[in-house]
Amino acid sequence: MSTTETPTGRAPRTGADVWSGAEIAASDDWIYPLDAAQIAELETATEAVLRRGLDWRRLTRADFPLPALTALLDEVAAQLEQGRGLAKLTGLDPGRYSQAERRTLFYGLGCNLGTPVSMSTDGMLMSDVTDEGATAGERYGQVATADGGDFLSSRARVHSTGELRFHNDRSDVVALFCIARARSGGLSRIASVPRIHNEMLALRPDLLELLFRDYHRSRLGEEFGDNAAWYALPVFAEAGDSFTCHYSRTYIEAAQLNDDVPKMAPEQWQAIELMVELANELAFETMQQPGEIQLLNNHVAFHSRTAYEDHDEPARRRLLHRLWLAMPNSRPLPQSYAVLFRDIRPGAHRGGIVVQEAAAPA
Repeated sequence: MSTTETPTGRAPRTGADVWSGAEIAASDDWIYPLDAAQIAELETATEAVLRRGLDWRRLTRADFPLPALTALLDEVAAQLEQGRGLAKLTGLDPGRYSQAERRTLFYGLGCNLGTPVSMSTDGMLMSDVTDEGATAGERYGQVATADGGDFLSSRARVHSTGELRFHNDRSDVVALFCIARARSGGLSRIASVPRIHNEMLALRPDLLELLFRDYHRSRLGEEFGDNAAWYALPVFAEAGDSFTCHYSRTYIEAAQLNDDVPKMAPEQWQAIELMVELANELAFETMQQPGEIQLLNNHVAFHSRTAYEDHDEPARRRLLHRLWLAMPNSRPLPQSYAVLFRDIRPGAHRGGIVVQEAAAPA
């Protein structure tokens, strides 16, 4: 870290994860093409799992050995944690595989990078990111507003054709395997949070400082045990030299609908608005192609999606498979992030959404 500090006592972040969209667009050091031998190894491991009748949801790394891919995946994991904070695998053709083969291949690959964690209270380990129409709110959560409208949960917004605002997920890494593109739109936008941090430090250190203080969030139906329906968490935080962030405006806005939650000061909203404005200015924009696997370190990268228009034919509609991964080479987290990740130790099995045993699948 730089030793040049501001009057707030904070210094600019340094490292490969401090970048602009233009710099990423001009670089290919984060792109990893799979060669024919590596793809063949993935397919062989997939076929072996299916022959044995194993459920992909219960796979471990031992069930899906990838010796020829180990060095590449180690490099990808290092790129995600010590490097850019994003990576892309290319070369797969999803049209070659059945749905069972796609899921098994993707999940097995995920097990060789990290450990998949749940994305819902009922233990969902792989999500299909696709439009599910007007009933998405009823299926995935919504809150009635004072004016009689419906406030959609973050999960419901994912399963729509609408824009997704900049956010990051509650896991070390999010992986997205593109199966089919929309007819138009649906671009992925990614921004370096350490770079946003540095720009705010230069422009408005007072607003940056607010992001290191608590913002209240709603659990939006993801309560567990005796936990309250809302909790407090800083947007930016540090554990020694390690930086992390967590932000989703949807959960912050939902918390503000709760009468028991302290109302946010205008300056807190200003800090968020500036952060998002900079994310838009600095973002890398890309159209993920079928067969590409995009991986993002949630501690240092925000992502969003533009609105899209889908194909009329159901078989051609936009579809991505998604995994959340706990990474063995992950950074330590500050104590304040235990409310979200539960275990803050580096390399821990952490993150995801706590499974409700009563609702867990048999």
